[in-house]
Amino acid sequence: MSWLIKSSIGRKFVQSISGLFLILFLLFHMSMNLVLIFSYDSYNFIANEVLGANWWAVAATGVLALGFVFHILYGVFLTLQNRKARGKDRYASASKTKTTWSSQNMFVLGLFILLFLGLHLYQMWYQMQFKELLGIEGFRHDSAQLTAEVFSSLWVVIVYELAFLSLWFHLTHGFWSALHTVGWNNTVWMKRIKVIGNVFSTIVCLGFAIVPIAVYLGYSNLLG
Repeated sequence: MSWLIKSSIGRKFVQSISGLFLILFLLFHMSMNLVLIFSYDSYNFIANEVLGANWWAVAATGVLALGFVFHILYGVFLTLQNRKARGKDRYASASKTKTTWSSQNMFVLGLFILLFLGLHLYQMWYQMQFKELLGIEGFRHDSAQLTAEVFSSLWVVIVYELAFLSLWFHLTHGFWSALHTVGWNNTVWMKRIKVIGNVFSTIVCLGFAIVPIAVYLGYSNLLG
């Protein structure tokens, strides 16, 4: 199993698998967020009862955190490795396919998303599950109301929208690149996978983006 750490192919494989795992999480998170638009009570049930400080939620959080750590660390390793190998011509490629802006800036996009993630975790997860687990006073059980408070500030909404735009660029390259690395790389299907990846990334990021705007404008909890 040492090839997963020492070899370039192994590192790319781990990076791809962790990325695909995080994509599935993003799909679930986006779907959950959309509930806010329709019902605060339903959102509170999902966030507090299903995903509160329960053992299964804590275990899932640990697995998710591990996925993020692997994805980030291996992303840094691969970026440094590529820059060392290519020197000044860091975007050189043996392939005749033109590189995209997102593929050239995956590390920068990932870094911005990571910084945003720190803000998001402090505003949401820290105020709920983390405080409850450690018995810190003031933990929140009104997740929908907390989210509405967070998105009542225009600067927060703008930061979130920029993060979702960065996520879109990151996903449009990462989706097909991950499948390419794990072996789904024949000429016919690669074109289709890129289209599917673009569509999927757009749906997920639009799903995320619409929630802060809707909450800020008062178009949430529409069904009471």
